[in-house]
Amino acid sequence: MQYQSINLKEKLAKFNDLWSLKVIGEMNDYQFKLLKIVGDYEWHVHQDTDKVFIALEGEMILDFRDGQVKISQGEMYIVPKGIEMKPSAVKECHLMLVEPKRVATTPVTESELTEAVDTWI
Repeated sequence: MQYQSINLKEKLAKFNDLWSLKVIGEMNDYQFKLLKIVGDYEWHVHQDTDKVFIALEGEMILDFRDGQVKISQGEMYIVPKGIEMKPSAVKECHLMLVEPKRVATTPVTESELTEAVDTWI
């Protein structure tokens, strides 16, 4: 067995596309994913699972129908399942998400922002 750490900065340097999840590891039935965002995403909900956002660089906003939360570098936020949200960032923000394998996003409206599941880097 080869033991090697996962360098988040090196993984982030491998892609520039925005709003495109990149899987970097798995643990049990969960995946660790990197994501770069700027601008607004669509309103959507995860009906069957909570979702964890960890800000690695920059800051983002999660809007909810009844409020919002700002997540800055070094902070994380857990969105409970069934809560409608709209992520956004004024400047480019780098995130790690932790979610079950094969998690589905249920968009409020159809959009070209829907990403493929399980894109590894």
